[in-house]
Formats: sequence, C-alpha cells, structure tokens
Amino acid sequence: MREFSVPPVVTIGDAANLTDPVWDNAVAAPDTVQFRRRRGGEWFDVTCGQFRDEVVALARGLVAAGIQPGQRVGLMSRTRYEWTLVDYAIWSVGAVTVPVYETSSAEQVRWMLEDSGAVALFVETDAHASLVSGVRADLPDLTEVWRIESDDLDQIRERGATVDAAVIEEQRRTSTADDIATIIYTSGTTGRPKGCVLTHRNLLSDIANAVPVLPDLFHEGGSTLLFLPLAHSFARLIQIGMVHARATMGHLPDTKTLVADLQDFQPTFVLSVPRVFEKVHTGAKQRAAASGKGGIFDKAEQVAIAYSTAMEGSGPGLALRMQHALYDKLVYGKLRAAMGGKCTRAISGGAPLGARLAHFFRGIGVTVYEGYGLTETSPAIAANLESATRIGTVGRPLPGVTVRVADDGEILVKGPLVFKEYWRNPTATAEVLDDDGWFATGDLGELDDDGFLTITGRKKEIIVTAAGKNVAPAVLEDRIRAHYLVSQAMVVGDRQPFIAALVTIDPESLPRWLESMGLPADTAVADLRTDEKLRAEIQSAVDDANKAVSRAEAIKEFRILPADFTEATGELTPSLKVKRGVVLKTHQAEIDEIYRR
Repeated sequence: MREFSVPPVVTIGDAANLTDPVWDNAVAAPDTVQFRRRRGGEWFDVTCGQFRDEVVALARGLVAAGIQPGQRVGLMSRTRYEWTLVDYAIWSVGAVTVPVYETSSAEQVRWMLEDSGAVALFVETDAHASLVSGVRADLPDLTEVWRIESDDLDQIRERGATVDAAVIEEQRRTSTADDIATIIYTSGTTGRPKGCVLTHRNLLSDIANAVPVLPDLFHEGGSTLLFLPLAHSFARLIQIGMVHARATMGHLPDTKTLVADLQDFQPTFVLSVPRVFEKVHTGAKQRAAASGKGGIFDKAEQVAIAYSTAMEGSGPGLALRMQHALYDKLVYGKLRAAMGGKCTRAISGGAPLGARLAHFFRGIGVTVYEGYGLTETSPAIAANLESATRIGTVGRPLPGVTVRVADDGEILVKGPLVFKEYWRNPTATAEVLDDDGWFATGDLGELDDDGFLTITGRKKEIIVTAAGKNVAPAVLEDRIRAHYLVSQAMVVGDRQPFIAALVTIDPESLPRWLESMGLPADTAVADLRTDEKLRAEIQSAVDDANKAVSRAEAIKEFRILPADFTEATGELTPSLKVKRGVVLKTHQAEIDEIYRR
C-alpha cells in the first residue's frame, strides 16, 4: 500500500458558500470582466458588478416563486451564459441545483427529477419543455417549468420586483459550508444514475486549493471559452474556478464552429477531453496531407515530440532548437492561431490523454495539464502543474488531498473534496465510502516515489482470460484510439482464450482517407469492414497498442463495427465514456464470431 498527501493551501470556513466570490468580486472589482456573453454573433462584456446584480434579480424572482432553502431545482440546458446565471441564482436562495444533460432521454429526466424531488426546472428549449411535459404526470413535486429560450427569465425577474434585495443577502447566508450545493447524477456506464451529493465545502475546498497551484490558468486577465457540458462536474468546477479567480469566461453551446469561435474569443487556456485534442491533431495532419505538405507536418510532429521530451532531461540541444524554430514558423504558429493565438495552456480530463499527444502539444507551445478526478471528488483529485509535470501521469494530488493505492491497486481518496453521500441511497454510499472517509474510486493506479499518479485501468473492467491472465483494457484502448481513423475501441476477452477488440471508425476522418484511396467519400463503413487497406490501417493501430503489453495481453483479433458508438444508441454516456455492458450486449454476435474460429 502506498500513500501520498499534500497539505491544504486553503481551509474553508464553516459559514462559507459558493456565492461568496460573486459578492466579493462585485465589491472588490465591480468593473472587471467576469464573462463575455454572445448576442447576435458579437461578444459583450459582463462585469463582476453586473453579474452580481443579474444573479440577485433572478434570485428575487425565485423567492417570489416560492423556492425555499434546501429545495432542489433542475437545470437542463446546453453550455450558455444563462446556465451559470441560473446556477448562482439557485445557490443565492439557498436551494440546490440538479444538473440534467440536455441530451437526456425522457426516462432519464423523469428519474433525476423524481429521485431528487425537484420542485422546479429550468429547460433551454421548447423541445426540452415538450419532453418534460410527457413525464410530468409522474412528477408531483414539480410545480414550475421555465424555458430559457423564451421570456420566462424576464417574467421571473418581474415576479421578483416586489422582493427586497436584502432578502437575497439574508437567504444566501442560510447556506453554510456543509449544506448541499448540488446533486449531480453520475452518467454511469452501468445501472441507473446515482445522485452524487456535493456540499459547498466540497466544491470550494477543491477549487480554492487548485487555483493557487494553477496560477498560469486561473488569474485576472486569464480567459477560457467553455464548450464542455456544464452538467458535467469537470466543466462545473472550471465555472466555479473562473468566478473564484475573477478570470473571464465565455460559453459555447455548439462545437460545430469551434475553431472559428476560438479564433474569435482568443482564450488563454481551454478545457477539453482527450478526444478533442486528438481531433485537433489529426485534423491538422489530414489537412497538411491533402495540401501536399504531409511530409512537412510529419517532420514537424517528430520535432515537437522530441523537443518536449528533451525538456524533461537536460533540455533540447542547439540542432533541435533550430529545427523547432523553423517548424514554429511553418507549422506550430498556425496551430496556435487555430486555437485563438493566445492559448498556451489547456486542461485535459475524463480519460487518459496519451504521452505522445501530450508531448506533441507541449512541443508546439500549448502545454496540456492532464488531471484526474470523479464526480464524487468534486471532481479534481490530482493534476500536473507548471511547477510539477510528468507526462504520462495525471500529476500529484492537489493540496488538501490524500491518495492511497490499496494492495489490490485500487485508488482511494480522502479529503474535504470527497462527496457527502449518494442521494437517498445509503447502500451504494457504504459500498464506496468507509467510516474513516476513504472513497474507493474503482480506478486502478500506481503512485511513484514523488507522488505522481498513473491510472492503469478500471477495477470492474479487468478482463480475466481463460488462462487466468488479468488484462487492463485501458492501455490498449487508449493507444488504438490515438490513430486518426479510430473513434472508439473496446477490448474484449473475458473468460476467452485470447484478447480481441471492437473498433469504430471516426466519421469525420473517414472521407479524407477514402479520397486518398481513390474511393467515393460517401462510402459507408459497413461496406468497408473487410477492405484490406482499412484493416491494414487499424492493424497498425493494434500493433502499436500491443507494444505496451505482454504477449499474453496482446490483441490477437479485431472487428471493425459498421457504425460509431453514440449517446443516442445508448453505447456512450453524456461524458462520452463507453458503456461496456451495452456494447457487449449489442455486439454479442460479432464477439461470438471472433471466438468461434
């Protein structure tokens, strides 16, 4: 058993709550730009003072509508300014926010609202309102449904005109550090979502201790364009961090125009999941190949990786520095310009990034800090920092966090960031949280002598072959997904004689590859599954993955599936994690065919 602990930088007082920074900022720096809000294609500044006033105006309306401290209020919307405004207004009346993914099904929405006992719900669109109306008969506690894309927010503010603003100051103070701030339903790869109860202390402890050790990200003058769903705890923490640090944030509800929006907003850092970084890299690589500059890009990529790798030793030599300077003009500068031109840092979480990709981005001048966490830990447990980075790991525990790796390899976490409980589910709570406050993450990992944590897999996802060999799928899957043509990869082989993989093709990358092969760009994957050239591409990705494991753990067979995994088919969670159980059931015939030979 190994353990590593970092003392807290900040301790949260018993009377503190998440609205405090909003009020403090409005007093200390009322004219500082807290948000940039897009209207009619243009960005408009929202200062700290204006944001506090808008929160108060909406909170007064919630009081007029009868929302009481401790009551649960649902919030179903894409990432937009109103999401943040509503979130803080709910907290300002002492109520509890229940985020709902805007892509959730009617059954999922019904379950989250019913289980939480939500008395009101904010939705974004008419379609959301229609979906809720279909299950409202099963939600007797739900008395109000408000639409953001209508005049409902204005009507709420009008209702609150008779409520004295002093009431909000009084009511927001009813929330103390140990009161519930939010109930986030874990998307879960198996079973019904559980409501993860996070207190004001949980979230404040996490972000108040992260901000001081990430000053190159969270500072006045810093900015980010948030495009991940705010229903996800990772994005939510960034929202809280930007307010806490008095930095500037914009919201992007649709990533279809992400590159253009980044160039317009010009953030100093971005937050994303590894899949987006993979797409930025492979997209640039494909565009270079299509324009006849593939060789230049390949060499620039090699130099970037070598340059970053050398930074971990004695530093790059003269020849490497000269090559790097050349490719900075030819390639790297253009890539940074595509991210807005001012972006020099990024945060990656939700899944392993991969060392090669991390070295590539650091080599072009955009350092990606890989971190680790779960909804139950508010969510950030560990992160690489400017002062302490080790590519290939998820960094050291953040201040105030203790990480322990049990004898069976499971990662255990303790600290004020650990959640309170699963809502109305003491049995599930007891399964992961012991009497001493240790939370069992279900992830497997290793701690080195310097406290850097490496994630090696999921405890429940360990595959045991017929020969008794334990295989962690994550290392294989992550390396296969690094190939530009691959969207998803899932390793199978439990109780089977060898390891195999199911692979899906990236629908965005496929057309360019088809054109390069002289095939129609609209050729369906279903018609290519046995194509020798496509199989050779995927085999190269499998061969690369097999280099990371022993022969007994190596993938012997693979199948290309006719369609990508999606949230709509139930094979992905809203946070884009593969639901292994669903995939196994859906593609059982493919798996049987593999092992029938």
